[in-house]
Amino acid sequence: MDATDTYTILSEMIIVVLLGSGPILALALVVGLGIAFFQALTQIQEMTLTFVPKIVAIFLGLLASSPFIYSQLRGLSDRVFDLIASGAV
Repeated sequence: MDATDTYTILSEMIIVVLLGSGPILALALVVGLGIAFFQALTQIQEMTLTFVPKIVAIFLGLLASSPFIYSQLRGLSDRVFDLIASGAV
């Protein structure tokens, strides 16, 4: 295994992490902006108003996107285990 193989595995890992966390982070951003907009319009400054809906949205987003995240992680682990089995690592 040389530096090129290491770079390829690391770059694939970074892409999988970004693809796996991207939908959840985008959902948290959208919900947070929506709550902040609502708070600015109504001048309600309650801490639980920002925390609880965002946690619920993230949990539901994780439930919805877990098959996608699993398929991405499984594909990466299959590629790494194939490299190990072939003796390239």
